[in-house]
Amino acid sequence: MEAFKVQYTVKESFVETNKANIRQVMADLKAVNSPDIKYSTFLLDDGQTFVHLVMRTGPEAHQILADMPSFQKFQQQLKESEPPAPPNSENLSLVAASWDIL
Repeated sequence: MEAFKVQYTVKESFVETNKANIRQVMADLKAVNSPDIKYSTFLLDDGQTFVHLVMRTGPEAHQILADMPSFQKFQQQLKESEPPAPPNSENLSLVAASWDIL
């Protein structure tokens, strides 16, 4: 299992667009219904900083996401928005969980 955290801050004017793009990605992932990838996004109290948590079985599972037009649109529009704090990705090492992990 691989796990990642991606965090970034967007301009206030881009928050709602980013939320809509993320919701579309999540809807598309639900439709794919792959047990190999789990993805959640959170918004911090500042209302502009997003945190994405991704768990996947391996690089092949990432391809599911990378091939989705909605994910490509999300990434492109985020980049074009020139976020004040661009995406920073960190690998996570699981210590323990209260649910079954991939």
